[in-house]
Amino acid sequence: MKIAVLVKRVPDTASVFTIREDGKTVDLSGLTFVMNPYDEHAVEEAIRLRDEVGGEVVIISAGPSECKDTIRSGLAMGADSGMHITGVEGLTARALAEVMAAGLKRLAPELVFAGKQAVDCDGSQVPERVAELLGMSHASCITKFVLEAGKALVEREVEGGCYRLCFELPALFTAQKGLNTPRYPTLPNIMKAKRKPIEELAASDLALDAASPAPGMAVERLSLPRQNRRCQILTGEAAEQVQLLVRALHEEEKVL
Repeated sequence: MKIAVLVKRVPDTASVFTIREDGKTVDLSGLTFVMNPYDEHAVEEAIRLRDEVGGEVVIISAGPSECKDTIRSGLAMGADSGMHITGVEGLTARALAEVMAAGLKRLAPELVFAGKQAVDCDGSQVPERVAELLGMSHASCITKFVLEAGKALVEREVEGGCYRLCFELPALFTAQKGLNTPRYPTLPNIMKAKRKPIEELAASDLALDAASPAPGMAVERLSLPRQNRRCQILTGEAAEQVQLLVRALHEEEKVL
């Protein structure tokens, strides 16, 4: 069985961010980058399944050359090979999904795993877009996965309980915390990962509609969230409190 895992290189959530003088870009110098934490659960589940039923696990990441380090992290966990796609800077989630889907077409995997969201942009949409582009069944935020009689049985949490779903393969699933506990790479596996193959592709090498993978987004201004917390107690009748709240949101917080 061929299993693909979509992973992303993201800044460590403990990093301190600063915005450059242009007010439109983030200063990335000095930041520590890691594999997206939710993607670690996806890699772990893929490796467990490979060990159970056989096959191979391919780690796929799109981005700058440093993404190869993120792929190597997945290989050190136990994956078999990787695919690195370059030339995706500035792409929207829709365009990035088209690039990733084109890369997956070359592999034709029976199963695809990914993290439920990336902790940098929190878009939570690329894997689902990929599945739709490939015509795959998919489920998000799964907390249990079982392969039985060639079908995927999964559970996903909802308020007050969980859904139990059954899927024919091929299918795509995004991983939530609670699905498993990602393993720590051992030193021998870290050394072995350096010798495992990583296929390198450019987005332009993939059979895409020339108009599809376009940036399509312009950043006008970036600002850091306010760090200090404010507490204001509203008094009076309910109608008066509503008026005070709307005024505060409009005039002080400027969110309305």
